[in-house]
Amino acid sequence: MKFYSNGKLLLTSEYLVLDGAKSLALPTKFGQFLEVIPLQTISKTTKNNRLLWQSLDEKGNIWFTCEYKLPNFIIKCEELLDSETLKKAKKLQEILREAKRLNPFFLSKNESFHVKTILTFNKNWGLGTSSTLINNIAQWAKVDAFALQFKTFGGSAYDIACAQNNTPIVYQLNQNTPFVKPVNFNPPFKKNLFFVYLNTKKNSRTAIKSYQNIAKNKQKAIKLVTNFTENLLKTDLNLTEFEAIINQHEQILSIILGIKPIKKNLFPDYFGAIKSLGAWEGDFILATGNKYTPAYFKRKGFSTIIRYSDIIK
Repeated sequence: MKFYSNGKLLLTSEYLVLDGAKSLALPTKFGQFLEVIPLQTISKTTKNNRLLWQSLDEKGNIWFTCEYKLPNFIIKCEELLDSETLKKAKKLQEILREAKRLNPFFLSKNESFHVKTILTFNKNWGLGTSSTLINNIAQWAKVDAFALQFKTFGGSAYDIACAQNNTPIVYQLNQNTPFVKPVNFNPPFKKNLFFVYLNTKKNSRTAIKSYQNIAKNKQKAIKLVTNFTENLLKTDLNLTEFEAIINQHEQILSIILGIKPIKKNLFPDYFGAIKSLGAWEGDFILATGNKYTPAYFKRKGFSTIIRYSDIIK
């Protein structure tokens, strides 16, 4: 069995999507595979009730491995694992146990499996290492991926919607119920759009927790960014209008978060518009620009610059 899920980028309503703002989210051409191989097909002498797990990066290197005893996903040789591996093993254990709670028939037979996950992007990029894993496990276990996400990672779960769709989507939470609508977002100026990695992976759960502790009234901001999302979907949108929208979006979130916009903080001399994506101060930003854009960011020490058409489905 083999499963695949798309990565994600959130173009509008970062943070505010948690409180019901309408967001525009972009599934990426990068994602993650999950392959399940019955161990009996490898060796007839294999003991039953084993789950051997290996996670590979985009270069084929193993970055996590663990063995569990079924059916309760007991971590084998726990005392031999280093603290970071044990932390990952326990989180995966939590996910698998929740999947089994949602579907008691999941891994209920007297069998053993070798599971491999294979990323097609750098796991530090923040494109959805966790969400693609959740969606792949949900497919394997035949459970609802949104339910699995809410129980194990929380957040808005827009990334789960991206994992499941092959076109841009409008995503909104209505009383904690996900609303997903595939949309046609194919800007004629996409040759002027670049995604730049800030060399820092931001912990989304920590960023969300900080945002939820902010006591400011967010209703006006929610309405404004929802309007921005709708305006970005207009078929006659041009680059100048796009830049005006993302600049306004940055100002609104800057006030709510109490953080300087990334352009003012790191790139004040840049000639185009810049917008944070997802958790601020990390992962990817969006920059409008031209043929000189890659050289500008490389001079600043940021070497991962990806054109819109090379990353977005």
